[in-house]
Amino acid sequence: MARLNVSPTRMELNRLKKRLAVARNGHKLLKDKRDELMKQFMKLIRRDQELRREAEAQLESTQNDFLLAGALLSDESLNAALMRPSRTASAEVTFRNMTGVSVPEFEYKISSGTGDPLCYGFADTNASLDRAVTKMDAILEPLLELARVEKAARLLSCEIEKTRRRVNALEYVMIPQLEETIRYIMMKMEENDRSTKIRLMKVKDMVLEKK
Repeated sequence: MARLNVSPTRMELNRLKKRLAVARNGHKLLKDKRDELMKQFMKLIRRDQELRREAEAQLESTQNDFLLAGALLSDESLNAALMRPSRTASAEVTFRNMTGVSVPEFEYKISSGTGDPLCYGFADTNASLDRAVTKMDAILEPLLELARVEKAARLLSCEIEKTRRRVNALEYVMIPQLEETIRYIMMKMEENDRSTKIRLMKVKDMVLEKK
């Protein structure tokens, strides 16, 4: 491991020791953060798999009902039945902190209209269309929840990757460099001390010889 290019002085040694202490403390904190992020990420992944299975099953059932309704109704009747919705929905977005990451929260709201999702008369439609529209209305909130979980998982995965790179940079680059540089400075200072002692001893011997 290459050491830092610094002067082997006591002041530099003290400065590097402080940097090493900060780096080790930061390394520990980042590892704890990474582990907590991974724990939250795995929870989201399990939740995502569960929601996705449910959503795919509901969407498949809804699609089958729509196909059946389309087979039994003419295109004009189907388009006329679905042309004018009975209500308007919206999603309100807020954010919350999850282990230092700002993740979105979606709240499903009925903005206007009646509570009944069936917006057409029953004379020119059939039960398959009723089931399809009712199922599609019921699946909106689970789909928003699925979107929230997947977005949170994506944000956490990016934060995990950034944290992992920082942990590795500290563990395999910065901390070893600081340790190597501190060892080098201490070795040079010991050599200088020995050289100084030897010179002092020689001077002392020379003074004693003159006396």
